[in-house]
Amino acid sequence: MNEKAYYEDVNLKNELKLREMLKKMPAFCKQFFIGIEPRTSSRTRLAYAYDLDTFFDYLKQNNPLLKTVDVTSLPLSILNQITPQDIEEYLFYLKYYEKDGVAHANDERGIKRKLASLRTFYRYLYKNEMIENDPAIKVDMPKIHDKTIVRLDADEVALLLDVVESGENLTARQQIYHEKTKKRDLAILTLLLGTGIRVSECVGLDLDDVDFKNNGIKIHRKGGAEVIVYFGDEVRQALLGYMEERNQIEALDGSTNALFLSLKKSRINVRSVENLVKKYAKLVTSLKNITPHKLRSTYGTALYRETGDIYLVADVLGHKDVNTTKKHYAAIEDDRRRSAAKFVHLREDN
Repeated sequence: MNEKAYYEDVNLKNELKLREMLKKMPAFCKQFFIGIEPRTSSRTRLAYAYDLDTFFDYLKQNNPLLKTVDVTSLPLSILNQITPQDIEEYLFYLKYYEKDGVAHANDERGIKRKLASLRTFYRYLYKNEMIENDPAIKVDMPKIHDKTIVRLDADEVALLLDVVESGENLTARQQIYHEKTKKRDLAILTLLLGTGIRVSECVGLDLDDVDFKNNGIKIHRKGGAEVIVYFGDEVRQALLGYMEERNQIEALDGSTNALFLSLKKSRINVRSVENLVKKYAKLVTSLKNITPHKLRSTYGTALYRETGDIYLVADVLGHKDVNTTKKHYAAIEDDRRRSAAKFVHLREDN
């Protein structure tokens, strides 16, 4: 029996989770998820489900007429009674609330995402004439305040890779595991820093996704597109060093084709990669909270500084909209504009 590709397995699990969630949601939600399926990823649909579940739970808890009504029995007509002001109150509620004794909080980005989910939901129902009005479109998106982009400097990148190779300053317990994983860890961090791929794309790599003849890896992007990303000699050497070890490991069923394995001989997961990045990065910098995504930003910054080509950076990182890339690298853009001042001389020096 052929092994499922990582992304196929993820899609299947997300779809099963979504179906379980739909059992607890109003019946009319099912048509929405069927309708958006052709143009959305399984991950996006699952995120919509979590956001809508929060919205319907809010309606039930905060509307006296609905307190005794089971969420699954909420009528579609209830959506026609929602006003823009009701949605604004919901967004205010999202800043901090408690559910089942657990406190939840959302920053401006979390609130914006939940409003975006609600807008998509209402837009679909209104477009398909299932409801009479669309109040969500009348609610302004929260203003997002820019955050400083955290990335590693060039000297920190070199130091990070040195630490992975040597294991210096790791605890005694960490040293024991380090001897077993250092080639794998070096390959993973070098690959993330040398290609800018997402952590999910990294853990999803199979052995036959690596092409050493052309120095490329085949990855599946968030939206489902299959692309080839190319790597340099440093990444090549790190991968070859790990492959010698990987070829000697007999992986568990279901992971026999996985490139990166855990100590349990199954495909390494996203959380494990996040933890190993955090472990090594803390030895390099205590001020920066380095995650796999920050390594992606580090790569994008280095590539843009070397090429000055924002479209190339957007393409390699898999950004569908170049404006997303520009937003992340605006500070570097400003540095480049400042440097222009020294290149044009109006008079020769005396």
